[in-house]
Amino acid sequence: MIICPNCKEEIEERSHFCDQCGQELSYCTQCGRVGKGRRCTHCGGLMVSPEDLDKKEANAVSMSAAMNAANLSFNQVTQASIREPAHEQAPQQPVASKSGIPSLTLYNPSLDIRMVGVNGAVIGRRQGPYQQLFEGNMFISGVHAQLIYKPDTGWCIIDKHSSNGTKLNQRDLLPDVPMSIKQGDIVTLANINLQVSVN
Repeated sequence: MIICPNCKEEIEERSHFCDQCGQELSYCTQCGRVGKGRRCTHCGGLMVSPEDLDKKEANAVSMSAAMNAANLSFNQVTQASIREPAHEQAPQQPVASKSGIPSLTLYNPSLDIRMVGVNGAVIGRRQGPYQQLFEGNMFISGVHAQLIYKPDTGWCIIDKHSSNGTKLNQRDLLPDVPMSIKQGDIVTLANINLQVSVN
């Protein structure tokens, strides 16, 4: 038995459609899990129909190699962007403190990612001030998420209908719903975990 990603009801394995809600189902070519979108939120594999899954399983090894190459390229891009001189990144931080907004940093030391929060900034592979960090990662959507500051709740993150989802402390975010983030939280963009620091 599997769980429908749409209505969360239990249905038969390898079903083409959910017999509860009618949702057409897609399966991951790598791990075989059912899901939504073009990429699997568990392993990043390509999502296909049940008929295509049997055909694609033979090509899973070559797909895995391509994804590893994409991740390697992403790591090289992030390492290059982090090694920029500190004086080029410095102007973002004073702007936040002068406006009375606490400074926000999202970071992942193992991937050399460090993002200074900018109110209203889009996080994505094709748009926003953090584009250079994610342009090599095919799991991140063109417009994946957004950071906003609200005086009543503080810093928030909003999923912008991303293909592979946004999580806060391992819980999936609903699209367009601001979720408050605080010191020590973990934000997950597709396959990337980022630690939250608020000062």
